[in-house]
Amino acid sequence: MGKFKDIWDKSKDGNRAGQRSFLRFAIVITAVFVLFLFIKKDSLVRWVQAGFTIRSQERRIEALKADNERLDARIHMLSTSRDSLEKFAREEFGFAEPGDDVYLEEE
Repeated sequence: MGKFKDIWDKSKDGNRAGQRSFLRFAIVITAVFVLFLFIKKDSLVRWVQAGFTIRSQERRIEALKADNERLDARIHMLSTSRDSLEKFAREEFGFAEPGDDVYLEEE
């Protein structure tokens, strides 16, 4: 920590004044840049958060597309095959043909 304090003491510059001045300048500019990145409205933190949000939304879109494809295939199957439509109606809505025995269960 002692050497860090010495960098700000201009009386100790001696024949290395140019190097020490540049070092002080670099430290100040770096500190301002870091503060700018984290405090500004469009900061680096917000960019990272936006990236995570976008990735999560893209995964959600892919899941919804897959679900839509599955549902479209089911609609196609039910609209083209009479047997699958009858099976679906029996399982989901309790439909029955004349002469079938129907049993109702309470949940």
